[in-house]
Amino acid sequence: MNRFLLLFRYLITLLSVLTFALAQQAERTMTSAKSDSSPEIERLVKTFGGEWKVVENFERSEFFPNGGARKGTARVSLGTGGTTLIEDYHSDGSAGRLDFLAVIWWDKDAKLYRFFTCANDVNHACELRGTAHWEGESFVNDYEEMVGGKKTKFQDSFSQTTPTSFTLVAAISAVHGATKPLITTTYTRR
Repeated sequence: MNRFLLLFRYLITLLSVLTFALAQQAERTMTSAKSDSSPEIERLVKTFGGEWKVVENFERSEFFPNGGARKGTARVSLGTGGTTLIEDYHSDGSAGRLDFLAVIWWDKDAKLYRFFTCANDVNHACELRGTAHWEGESFVNDYEEMVGGKKTKFQDSFSQTTPTSFTLVAAISAVHGATKPLITTTYTRR
């Protein structure tokens, strides 16, 4: 019985040491990832990083004649050693289910952000989705999609940022260079 107790104490001590070592390694990895991040990626993480509740409202349009809505969650975090921002997004509602992944990185040579997205669309699961830049305090992604057989300009604007929320307006190019909002998504920190 004494040997059993001694072995048990030894195993508990060993487990404690291993747990401490793993925690230290995880902390070094996070510190290393942050130190590998560019100032451009750090700005994105500071602004958008975290866990979010999302509410999407769809305007009546040729894409959504009856409008629509969805609710869900998003998780935005650093990825690939601190060189990318990754959003993992899931929502559902009258506009249908959306599972979405976005990867954003800073292209140092071009001096702009690049977007890569994947969604639960079997016809266009993943694609490069334009480029992005800051316009003051708004983060803007410009891209093109085929609509009715022709390339059409779209713009996603992330604005009204506070420590607890921000708004994303997805818009389509309209007459004379103006844009027409299609979807407004409100992110609220969980």
